[in-house]
Amino acid sequence: MEPIIAIVGATATGKTELGIHLAQQFDGEIVGADSRQVYRYMDIGTAKPTAEERALIPHHLVDIIDPDEPFSVALYQKAAYEAIQDIQARCRLAVLVGGSGLYVWAVLEGLKLPQVPPDQQFRQAMEKRAKAEGSEPLYEELQAKDPAAASKIDPHNVRRVIRALEVIQATGIPFSRLQKRQPPPFPTLLIGLTTNREDLYRRIDDRVDQMMKQGLMEEVKSLLERGYSPSLPSMSSMGYKQVGKYLRGELGLSAAIEETKFETHRFARHQYAWFRLQDRRIYWFDISRDIEDPTKQLVDSFTANSDG
Repeated sequence: MEPIIAIVGATATGKTELGIHLAQQFDGEIVGADSRQVYRYMDIGTAKPTAEERALIPHHLVDIIDPDEPFSVALYQKAAYEAIQDIQARCRLAVLVGGSGLYVWAVLEGLKLPQVPPDQQFRQAMEKRAKAEGSEPLYEELQAKDPAAASKIDPHNVRRVIRALEVIQATGIPFSRLQKRQPPPFPTLLIGLTTNREDLYRRIDDRVDQMMKQGLMEEVKSLLERGYSPSLPSMSSMGYKQVGKYLRGELGLSAAIEETKFETHRFARHQYAWFRLQDRRIYWFDISRDIEDPTKQLVDSFTANSDG
């Protein structure tokens, strides 16, 4: 199998830009690994590649479902493998780009996800509990039953916390132990982008401010006018949730912006649970320095050795 390149790291570290640069250098195409960029009509708040960027390089797994369509890691994994095979069949380089850790590792580690059908009664009971008590008690329950799984799940991602508890309830086995791995046959070069915490937060804050200037509020209004409910998982994304609160009169505009920044800081910290600086599989690059030439040289060496 042909090699693939993966570019990972926290939000706002420039993964999209580097992915496009390397794809241009090595005759590549990009496979998205972002759990929010899969949704149509959600462009600004997901920092989706622009039309100009997508005209430069083909992008796969962006804009593939409507905001109210169900989606899962298993569906993403299947679609990603199909995209990679298609790219490789045309003798081009697949470049996996994104910060959704579960999506990235589902592809690179070949996660075999537990085949437990949804238990609607259990889910409704947990969702009711989450509304009454908040997400913290559910997350604490998951920590007690499966600390390994809890360490990889955002405490505020109620849907994923409930799914982990649902699998444990159905099987009696920790969710983390059921995630078997069968790595795919293609060799992978993992490039990680990082920076210091202060710079990362500044980049995030600047991005949120830019999103507001670009029309995030109008984008949320448009989604609501299309009939997409604020309760949808897609609409709980950072920025969309807070602007929705503002439009309903639950938050002031400044408070909505600050909450978006705070939640994005928290999300970025959580991403480091998926992409650890100590992970020796990942070649880390500090984005405060020049990274285009060093990453190009690394990819050049990797692809040459893989071909040999």
